[in-house]
Amino acid sequence: MSMSKEQKDFLRKIKKNKIVILITQIVVVFLFLVIWQVLSDKKIINPFVFSSPKKIVETIVSLHQNYQLFSHIFTTIFETLIAFILGISLGFVIAILLYEFKTLAKIVDPFLTMLNSLPKVALGPIIIIWTGANTKSIITMALLINLIISIITIYNGFLNTDTYKIKLLKSFKANKLQILKEVVIPASYRTILSSLKINISMSLIGVITGEFLVSKKGIGYLIIYGTQVFNLNIVMSGIIILIFISFILYEMMNLLEKKLLKEK
Repeated sequence: MSMSKEQKDFLRKIKKNKIVILITQIVVVFLFLVIWQVLSDKKIINPFVFSSPKKIVETIVSLHQNYQLFSHIFTTIFETLIAFILGISLGFVIAILLYEFKTLAKIVDPFLTMLNSLPKVALGPIIIIWTGANTKSIITMALLINLIISIITIYNGFLNTDTYKIKLLKSFKANKLQILKEVVIPASYRTILSSLKINISMSLIGVITGEFLVSKKGIGYLIIYGTQVFNLNIVMSGIIILIFISFILYEMMNLLEKKLLKEK
């Protein structure tokens, strides 16, 4: 079926708008970097404290030449993905349990709220004592940060399921498992997929927090090391690398969400 002229114009307008937005974003980033470099070169801002794009690039190249860069990046990404998989899996299962057992949900609700508002870094020393100063403690820290968010997000998605559809299935003598499988989970499909993007971000935050405390490898360690030796170029390089990692992980989840929704 061929499209009408109006449809083609509409799609062309959307495509043009996306291109304009992308070009504007690139220009904004480019101008920011140019202004930053000029201010640093002119000593208007302290180059020791704020570094500069040129020094950051040189530092990243130096890390790469010393065979350290990708080792740190892969360590952080690996820990993040492990924490992400555990967090989203456990979050989904626990959300189902809370949805099916209303009394349990009421009992657990205040504790979830308290744990969610508690700064997880305060639990760092306890986690280190329990699990040791190793990768386990980093993943545990990330899990504490992403799990609560996953449970709350998915559980609220279940609660917002259309009650009329549930009543309809009950009228046909459907059991709890059938209602969950045929109505509740499919109705929360978008919420579950959206929680992937939240979870991956929280996992990265948790991993970096854990690396600040115990790691000897990873981007979090790189930032802490730069702080300890007063090398702000390493610190800023670590932050820039983190921005790229978070962007790539988020876009991966975004593409996965679009692909799954398209298949749905």
